[in-house]
Formats: sequence, structure tokens, C-alpha cells
Amino acid sequence: MFANFKQLLNPKNKDLQKKILFTFVCLFIFKLGTTIIVPGIDKESLGTDNLGFLELINAMGGGALEQFSIFALGVMPYITASIIVQLLQMDIIPYFAELSKQGQTGRTKLNQITRYLGIALAFIQGYMFSFAFVAGGTPMEYMTFALILTAGTSLLLWIGDQITAKGIGNGISLIIMAGIIATMPNMFMEAWSNFVTGGTTQLITLGVVKFILFALLYLAIILGVVYVECAERRIPIQYANRSNSVMNASQNYIPFKLNSAGVMPVILASAFISIPGIIASFIKNDGFKLFVSKYLTMTTGTGFVIYIVCIFAFAYFYTFLQLKPKELAENLNQNGGFIPGIRPGDETVKYISKTLKRITTVGALSLAIIAGLPIVFGAISSLPTSVRIGGTGLLIVVGVALETYKQLDSELVTRTGYTKRRRNR
Repeated sequence: MFANFKQLLNPKNKDLQKKILFTFVCLFIFKLGTTIIVPGIDKESLGTDNLGFLELINAMGGGALEQFSIFALGVMPYITASIIVQLLQMDIIPYFAELSKQGQTGRTKLNQITRYLGIALAFIQGYMFSFAFVAGGTPMEYMTFALILTAGTSLLLWIGDQITAKGIGNGISLIIMAGIIATMPNMFMEAWSNFVTGGTTQLITLGVVKFILFALLYLAIILGVVYVECAERRIPIQYANRSNSVMNASQNYIPFKLNSAGVMPVILASAFISIPGIIASFIKNDGFKLFVSKYLTMTTGTGFVIYIVCIFAFAYFYTFLQLKPKELAENLNQNGGFIPGIRPGDETVKYISKTLKRITTVGALSLAIIAGLPIVFGAISSLPTSVRIGGTGLLIVVGVALETYKQLDSELVTRTGYTKRRRNR
């Protein structure tokens, strides 16, 4: 890592330094936008003091929803749209399934559809949030607020695209990461004030011990995410047109990450479970709000189970969406490669599918444990909702940071020919 940092400061890598600077400037603009309140709104009349089941959206947006800023919606409408579009690709609508099979052209078209759908959802959510949190407004005022919030989300999507094209890392993921990082100091302050209370020395000492355990839990989450992200299953392959020496055979393999989907299952599951809360904030029905707060939030028993199931479902879905066993087998066969002991064709497809299912099960279980531990710990310790969901936020932050670091490392290798020695696993 230090060697990489040294290479990064090399004057020959000025273009890479400009990319990093550009990324930070874009993220600064995002953070600046979270402090700009939607014009025409009286902050004192806002009903965002207790967000409850919408706390996760607030955390991902860097506290923008609580401030009701122009970036209050964040990129959540886009994430919701991506969930819908990905589900439609599962032969639900033939047109979407056909686009998913058209390679880069199809992916470009699907990305455009996702953006348009995301903008439409942003307007709907903007109107819902305006109606829910701004008291005494007229329909035209709510429409204006919704347009402003939609414009804010559109600007964020554009900024994310600029980061992806001209900066380092995935722009949308980095915006989510920046938002969560911005709310973390406040989260730890809330945890400290919650634990370290009482007038006696014994209570204060016990509170400090609990806070230390809380901090250690977050450290364990970081280590767990790093381990899961770096772990991989290597399937050895051989090529018919190359010599099958021991050295050559040991160098050829297909690497499958233990968690090929990265942090996307957690992001998608978090977005999915927040949908009932968004609806509840709009309809203003006390019975439905009570039902959502008791059963459909990740900090409740039923909601927690749904959240974990969603992580598993999206882990499988996203992994097989990215790594298609049939395409991998066909590409391997076209290049004259084969898996020792496995016949080319259907047997190779079945073997790859079986392997992916096994490692995805372990990877999804690891994600579920890492994401669920802080929620369980928070429930036992009676921590506020904003603190309980911090584990999910930290998981996203570490996952995105690792992916960005890997891209930065790849850029350094490409530009300078710098290589690292890796330990044999």
C-alpha cells in the first residue's frame, strides 16, 4: 500500500492525480449540496426530526433528507429503478430479457431505461416526501418541491457519471459512500451519549465498556469485509494448444470471488426494505405507519428476516447476472481451454454453476452476518435506529473503498508497470 502511495505521488502520474482530485471535488459538491435547503421551505416547520424507518435513506444521503436539502432523495430512486429493471430481465418482459443478451449495446440501452425510470421515481418520491414532511403546502408548492428534488437527483446522477468517466471508481457507489461517511461522526456521538449516561461512576464505567465493545464490533466488521472481498475460489484450467507443464498449469485458473456481487446485495436489499417506509410517509395513515415501523424495518424481527433474505436473493441474482456460466463455458471452449476432469459443454456449465452457487451461499452468509451483527447488538443495547443501521453503512463504505482501491491499483500497474508480490494462497 505504501509503495502504491509512493507511485501515486510520482510526477509521471499527474493524469491519475488529476482524476483523484476531480473525484474529491465532485464529492465535495455533493456534500455542499446536502446543506442547501429546498427554496421556499421553512426549516422550523419540517417534520424530519424523527425519521425512524427512513433513517437509512438519510444516512446514504449524508443527512440530506433530515435537512430536506436539494439532494434529499440522493441516488436511491436510481437504485430502486435498477432493482426493477434487473427483475424485468428475468424473462418477465421479453424485451428486457432480449436486451440483456445483446452485450454492450443492450447494457447501454438498459442503463438509459434505468436512468429515465430513476428520474420518474425521483419525482414521485419527491412529491411523497414533500407531502409527508412539509406541512401546510399547496399542491402546486408540493409539485415545485418535487421538481427541485428531482433536479437534485438528476444532478447527482450526472456527477456520478462524471466521476466514473473522468475520476476514480464507480461514481454512484462513491456518492453513497461519501454520504455515509459524513453521518458516521454523529452516529458515534449518539452511541457515546447513549452508552455513557447516569450519575454514578459504575454506570459511566459500564457505559464506556459497552462503547468499547461497540467500537470493536465495527472494527470486526471492517476486517470481515476485507476478508470476504479478498477471498476467492480458483478453478484450474488447461489449454489444448499449450504445454501442460506443472508450472503452466498452476498459472492458469478462473478466479471466482467469494462475494462476486460486492456490496450491491446490501445496497439493493436496503433500498428494497425502505420502500414500505417511503409509502408510509406519504399516505399518512397511522395504522399503516405503525405496521411498517413494527414489522417492515430492518431493526424489527420480521423486517430483519426480510432484510437478510433480500441479501441472499440479491447476492445470487447479481452474481449470476454478472457471471453467466454458459457464456464462461463457451468463451473457455472457444479459446481452447477446459477444466481438468470436466468435459466441455454442458458439464462445464453445470460445474461452474454448482461452484458459483456454493461460494455465493458462503459469501451471502458472510454479508448477512456482517450486516446483521450491528442491528442485533443495537437491539440488545437499545441504541437509536440511526446507530443500528451504521453497520450496514460501514459495510458499504469498506466494500466501495476496497473496489476503488483495486481500480486505483490497476491504474498504477497500467501506467507504471508497477507490480506487487502476492502471497501464495
